[in-house]
Amino acid sequence: MSESLTYADSGVDIDKANKLVDRIKDIAKSTPRTGVMGEIGGFGGLYSLNLSNISNPVLVSSTDGVGTKLKVAFMMDKHDTIGIDLVAMCVNDIIVQGAKPLFFLDYLATGKLDNAVAEKILIGIAKGCNQAGCALIGGETAEMPGLYQEGEYDLAGFSVGLVDNNKIIDGSYISNGHKLIGIGSSGIHSNGFSLVRKILFEKCKYDVNAHINELGCTLGEELLKPTIIYVPSILSLLRDLPIHGLVHITGGGIDENIIRVIPKACKAIVHKKSWKVPPIFNMLQKEGSVSENDMHRTFNNGIGMIVVVPDNSVQEVMDRLTAMNEKAYLIGEVENREGNETQTIWV
Repeated sequence: MSESLTYADSGVDIDKANKLVDRIKDIAKSTPRTGVMGEIGGFGGLYSLNLSNISNPVLVSSTDGVGTKLKVAFMMDKHDTIGIDLVAMCVNDIIVQGAKPLFFLDYLATGKLDNAVAEKILIGIAKGCNQAGCALIGGETAEMPGLYQEGEYDLAGFSVGLVDNNKIIDGSYISNGHKLIGIGSSGIHSNGFSLVRKILFEKCKYDVNAHINELGCTLGEELLKPTIIYVPSILSLLRDLPIHGLVHITGGGIDENIIRVIPKACKAIVHKKSWKVPPIFNMLQKEGSVSENDMHRTFNNGIGMIVVVPDNSVQEVMDRLTAMNEKAYLIGEVENREGNETQTIWV
């Protein structure tokens, strides 16, 4: 008689996964629970909407991952902040339309489940949810032997937010004379890491643990700085200030993202010297001989979010951001576009 095989023999440990689910329940309870029905473990996450102050509710959703920044986490064997990045990439996309994030779900896939590593990832996700004021209501952990290299995993996230229809930020009020206020980033955030790794580790052969004087820390520590979650600061602005456009600076940099918000009849004038570019970007440009144009189209270069406001509101918005410990810079303005002019112009 042939030997009887089990799922565990194929490399999938259901018992280990069940133990992780029990731990996830505790971690999820640390995130905001208003509206959450039930607990982790059901087939779907339940969330009850409070629509008492909203006349025409609109749900806004976003899904994203962390990209090859994960490779740096593997190199460092440091997994406690990458979950913050995951949440940030989703909720920052939701807030630019004026929507308050309500809940978040994650997807963690790996070849062989390591509960200690998974718990660190999930603690980071919960920390990100707390920063964004949203609930972790569910997710999926998939163990898939043979699909991932040993010690590696992939992450994806999904978030849903709520906004009143008449308060959606869509850029339609932006016109000639509006100003661009940049909010500082913590560093590279979670975009452009394929180029980062090619420059620093393939071309220049840097050790991830090397201390870089210009950075004031090791290279790995700099690269793993979590993406800033701008939700609390933006919600504060939206409460009582005229915010006519919001831009999350992700893949494509300022060039490709600002044009998603400003009207086709307008162009954004961005002043290169209006903020201090963090040293990591200067290092990447120098070591990789990256053109200025490619730097603009690949990285955030120190600006993680742009707020578009009427000229008479600039100082109040900047003062509010500064009071919330955000770095705020007046980085440009909106002008009428002539003919087939490029919509993003650097001066």
